[in-house]
Amino acid sequence: MATTLMAIAAHPGDAVFTMGAAIAQHIHGGGTGVFVSLTAGEKGAPANTPVERYGELQRAASEKAAKVLGAEFQILDYPDAEVPLNDQAARTVSDVIRRHKADIVVTHWSGSWHKDHQNCHLLVRDAIFYAGLSTMVRKDPAHAVRKLFFADNWEDAENFKPDTYLDITAVFDKWLQACDAYPMWRGQTGFFRYDDYYSSLAVMRGCLSGFRQAVALMSGPAERPNGVRTLG
Repeated sequence: MATTLMAIAAHPGDAVFTMGAAIAQHIHGGGTGVFVSLTAGEKGAPANTPVERYGELQRAASEKAAKVLGAEFQILDYPDAEVPLNDQAARTVSDVIRRHKADIVVTHWSGSWHKDHQNCHLLVRDAIFYAGLSTMVRKDPAHAVRKLFFADNWEDAENFKPDTYLDITAVFDKWLQACDAYPMWRGQTGFFRYDDYYSSLAVMRGCLSGFRQAVALMSGPAERPNGVRTLG
């Protein structure tokens, strides 16, 4: 039976750049992939672009990236830079997990200097707990996530210790195509050379794991695999 891999990120770029290759590989292997972004990342707008307009561009890019990979993409309504850390938000994320019956979740590691990333990490932790709690009555029935992984993100690098290397060789080019839907990937926002960093990182992680290209993940406390060709 096909399993569902869900990437939950603070911003659309984080979802696709750091978790998209894992989604692409999972779909390539016959599974289902779902992206969830807590915000549209609208406040990352360059100086000459209004925040509202940039949010629209982010949503359009996310739809394009999802189409390239054959995944679903849902963007929640929290404002960028203001992701709340409370039970209501955790229950909202748990509802998404239940609705899609996510078997595997990839999200941010806690060692981040970015407030939204830190809050996303904590929200997902609580959301997974709530999603599996049968006594918490919501619209959809309880659903237990089987595996949790944390993504290799340059903004979340403190104490990030990868223990899982996923072979993405077969989907590397498709993942790059999905990333290229975003102006920030191509350097048009001027904040960071995302394309050079993440494409090179995939090659470096591949060198360490014996694959041509790979992504490094840090597994949850219940998981300790090594080099793998599938997360399912």
